[in-house]
Amino acid sequence: MPRISIAEIEQLCEEALPWVHILGLTVEEIGKGTCRVRMPAKEEFLRPGGTVSGPALMSLADYGMYVAVLSAIGRVELAVTISLNANFLRRPKPGAIMADCRLIKLGKRLAYGEVSLFSEGEEEAGPVAHVTATYSIPPDRAK
Repeated sequence: MPRISIAEIEQLCEEALPWVHILGLTVEEIGKGTCRVRMPAKEEFLRPGGTVSGPALMSLADYGMYVAVLSAIGRVELAVTISLNANFLRRPKPGAIMADCRLIKLGKRLAYGEVSLFSEGEEEAGPVAHVTATYSIPPDRAK
């Protein structure tokens, strides 16, 4: 069972992460150390050439990792990204993007995981990007 619910994530975003709502990001599924998040299709996310921009993809991946970390440790708002590495594998079609996130290692102070990003409805075509990220977990985290 995850240590935080989708409703609790949405409440946290309303209170402290307004950029999540500005981007329209949503949590579709959550498990302990895993989640699936979605970024809707928006004209503002496209770069010249009509593809979804790298910064938009990285924002989705970072948010997904944050949700995955909180799903494993509970509501610890001060868990923060300390590294994020993105590999862009193929051009995403203009449209919504799905991100499947999972923690690979969870320690007392660090969490490491990966995110696979897909054009919605084209998961069988393979990921458009693969991201790895490390999060710092504060030592005085609430349980």
